Amino acid sequence: MTRLPRPTGRDLVGALHRAGFETVRVRGSHSFLRHPDGRTTVVPVHAGQTIGPGLLLQVLRDCRLSVDELHTLL
Repeated sequence: MTRLPRPTGRDLVGALHRAGFETVRVRGSHSFLRHPDGRTTVVPVHAGQTIGPGLLLQVLRDCRLSVDELHTLL
């Protein structure tokens, strides 16, 4: 298993867009993303702050992506 990246919220949303997710709505600083097959997740987009490892793993679980797949999308 490769090392976890430390993306910002904006970078993570961009990577998920490349994986086929679309932003459904934005409420405050949280982006709600949905894939056409039904997978959904929420990503906080705070200026300049990186996503913590626990939250990043939860987003990856929600999206059913591996760390290696995330590396290729970033």
